[in-house]
Amino acid sequence: MDLERQTRLAWDAYGTHHLRRDTPLTEVDRITWGPAANGPGDGILGDLRGLRVLDLGCGPARHAAHLARTYGAHVDAVDASRSQIERGRARYRGVQGLRLVHADAVEHLGTEAPYDVIYSLSAFHFLDPHRLLPALTTALKPGGRLYFTVLHTDSAGDGPTSTVTPRPEILRLAGGGDLTVHMWVLTPELWEDLLVQYGLRVQCVTVLDTPQDNNHASYRLFQVHRPERITARPRTAKPPVARAAVGVGSVLHGPRGLLLGRHRLGTRELPGGTVEPGESLQEAVVRELAEETGLYADPADVRLLGMLLDQVGDVVRITFGALVTRWRGEPADQPDESVGDWRWWPIDALPPDLFECSAQILTAWRPDLPIDHAPACFTPISDLHTPTTA
Repeated sequence: MDLERQTRLAWDAYGTHHLRRDTPLTEVDRITWGPAANGPGDGILGDLRGLRVLDLGCGPARHAAHLARTYGAHVDAVDASRSQIERGRARYRGVQGLRLVHADAVEHLGTEAPYDVIYSLSAFHFLDPHRLLPALTTALKPGGRLYFTVLHTDSAGDGPTSTVTPRPEILRLAGGGDLTVHMWVLTPELWEDLLVQYGLRVQCVTVLDTPQDNNHASYRLFQVHRPERITARPRTAKPPVARAAVGVGSVLHGPRGLLLGRHRLGTRELPGGTVEPGESLQEAVVRELAEETGLYADPADVRLLGMLLDQVGDVVRITFGALVTRWRGEPADQPDESVGDWRWWPIDALPPDLFECSAQILTAWRPDLPIDHAPACFTPISDLHTPTTA
């Protein structure tokens, strides 16, 4: 049994325990960020009226109900424990602006429209950061805000780790008994590195200690945002083999969005690759598309956008951007390819970890896209005498 599933079952047992005991849900009049009412309250969330807000790992949804009632926010409260959601529905059914959802957090993030604000009260650390953070980044609107608390030191005094490794913790039950859950208890520096890796920026980290002298539990409150503009990741400075200095990148854009895959190094990329000896640029586009995604196109349906010329270290790189106007099939991971996880992305909600070359092609195709990257000289195919900067 995987650790996340074991933890979900433990929280479901926790909720069932309280359903059977008919434990009353006390109302809250402010966000309680830490182990006591010693956090900054609702004020750090800013103006929520009319915004789309997500409570990630909401439990019985007391805080979500408070925000919907008090500020007129549209709050989705999501939890993987069915019994916790049942407790919330029994108490808060009919609260205007509140929607309670029983779902895995990552699966929910992948199916909903982007949120203005996402917050999580001591639930973030129950999910593998490498599974949660990429989904969470794309579920935030550009400029969107994220707030979450995570355990730093438990009640026994055990502190965080500097590796992305889960550990067991004990969940005490009222009336006796306990349950084992698994948590990613990481140093603040490691949390920040992970957040930055997935395109988010940390604004502030607040220490929240337990007020009792005999309790060593301490939490950290992170205030984070997704930048308004997308920052591209640079290409490697390692020189290519002689024939690999010319490449192609393909834009496939349709009703479902823009096609991007994830490289094994973490960047999101357009389909593309190196032009092989003896083939035309259109033939290279078609071949790379089939090899990487399983999609098929005809060279006649490939429209070359232009040539990008830039320099990486001492190497001059030439990349041709192309627009594929028609294709057949469904994108899927292909054996032995370094890029997979092909997905269609809304053009107004592109991921933040774009490969630099793909970012250059996209802004040559659509200069209005909010993407930052290293400059490249772009020469449109339609007018070879008009170089511009992409």
